[in-house]
Amino acid sequence: MGDTFIDKIYRGDAPEDVAALYAAWAATYEAEIRDNGYATPDRCARALLRYKADTTAPVLDYGCGTGLSGLALRMAGFETLDGVDISPEMLARAEAKDIYRSLTQISPDTGFDRIAEYETVAAIGLLGPGGAPAGVLDTLISGLARGAKLVFSLNDHAIAEKTYEGRLSEHMDYGGIRLLMRDYGPHLPAQNLKSYIYVIEKA
Repeated sequence: MGDTFIDKIYRGDAPEDVAALYAAWAATYEAEIRDNGYATPDRCARALLRYKADTTAPVLDYGCGTGLSGLALRMAGFETLDGVDISPEMLARAEAKDIYRSLTQISPDTGFDRIAEYETVAAIGLLGPGGAPAGVLDTLISGLARGAKLVFSLNDHAIAEKTYEGRLSEHMDYGGIRLLMRDYGPHLPAQNLKSYIYVIEKA
């Protein structure tokens, strides 16, 4: 052990270039993540249903990776999915699933400027060490249209950093969002990792 991509991320020795990490990981990502019992996508999809997200409206799957999050959303009944990610290798595997209306490669520097077009946005397993920095949460929240919902997750490592929840608290304190749900549960059970999932609504 100690040589899987998950190990590299959580040891803190993942490369500075996250895109390079995920390009190298694309071929084995799904097998590795599923072997560890990846539970967060299903939890997030169910949470959106609980808070009455419109299953007929397009969903933006931000940081869609190979499409595991999209599969969970589709299985929950969401009909139209658009995915964006920084990794062309991951996007190629998402495209092969034939579940997305559109897939777009984005830059870590510029992000995606059409967030406001969506009533529902998902950022599942995206934020945290080895993934997207806390500034991406700011980008997502700032980009939401009024009344739009965002579901996202923070695993134990992201919670321990405190930066992510700190940013969330700032947005809540300013009155920009309403927290609809914060639920702690399984993330990668084989790694003994859990995650919080959140559903927020733009005020």
